[in-house]
Amino acid sequence: MFTVEVRDHIMIAHSFRGAVFGPAQTLHGATFVVDAAFIADTLDINGIVIDIGRAHNALKAVLVPLNYRNLDDVPEFKGSNTTTEFLSKYIFDGLAKPARAGELGRPGRELKALRITLSESHVARAQYEAPLW
Repeated sequence: MFTVEVRDHIMIAHSFRGAVFGPAQTLHGATFVVDAAFIADTLDINGIVIDIGRAHNALKAVLVPLNYRNLDDVPEFKGSNTTTEFLSKYIFDGLAKPARAGELGRPGRELKALRITLSESHVARAQYEAPLW
């Protein structure tokens, strides 16, 4: 498998519901490093998995509605704990659309999977990975 990965970051605030979260039930902030890995079985005729510039722009576009936001105030997240795992899936869904549509410099059907990694710190991270088809 070949993988191309792009990176960005977001700064958010949020709180969680449930005793399992302890002090994180109160409003707190987080800075996440976000890695998006695009996976293909083969390289295309240009010798690439995808166009890195287009992939980075697509990642930035998915992150804009989250950056510098209190996620507790985002209507589509109402009733959800915006955990690192939850946000990984949300970002996956946003990036899967342009990947499947062939907007990253390669026909979407030629891409196999997408993996999103959110790093909370140097000691903790979460991922969501799934096939694109």
